[in-house]
Amino acid sequence: MTPSDPLPPLPPGLRSAAEALLAGGGRRILGLVGAPGAGKSTLAQALAEALAPHAQVVPMDGFHLAQAELARLGRAHRKGAPDTFDAGGYAALLARLRAQRPGDAAVYAPAFRRDLEEPIAGAIAVEAAVPLVIAEGNYLLLDDGPWAGVAAQLDAAWYVEAAPGLRLERLLQRHMRFGRSEAQARDWIAATDEPNARRIEATRGRAQRIVRWDG
Repeated sequence: MTPSDPLPPLPPGLRSAAEALLAGGGRRILGLVGAPGAGKSTLAQALAEALAPHAQVVPMDGFHLAQAELARLGRAHRKGAPDTFDAGGYAALLARLRAQRPGDAAVYAPAFRRDLEEPIAGAIAVEAAVPLVIAEGNYLLLDDGPWAGVAAQLDAAWYVEAAPGLRLERLLQRHMRFGRSEAQARDWIAATDEPNARRIEATRGRAQRIVRWDG
């Protein structure tokens, strides 16, 4: 999808499941997890729109390490792997969002700009009155290193998956839309995206709900 495309309708039952999560009151954090191209970002946006103004998306992608830091660490060639993110920073942000109370100042989160291939600080304002934060990203359910701190902040996690052919086509089109040739995109998918996808799929059993998202 492009930003101008209309959002697909939510799968049956998702809105009511999110509303049930909020029934106890207070701030709740819902994680949407899945492999690259599964449709997490679009689903997060669709869910936030359906629940507006009671939900805000805070993606993991804002915690990509900067391109210069990836180059310094020798990791730029595999950008998107677990150790190319500031996982501890994301866990700390989610903890701060969990502690936010009505009347508190807005908490600002970074966003990731694919056209720049860089995170942008302070791009997302989370107001204290918003009861649901939708955390969205690949590695929210990893249980090793600083990623375990991310999973600990989630009230619930839903695993998002799509038909394999559709997921790969989405990835291919995404990479080409942001400047790679078809050959370069296919090489990146094979060398980087798909090894990451296998690791993410291994966390599927830790989710409370499986969401098929072919929209």
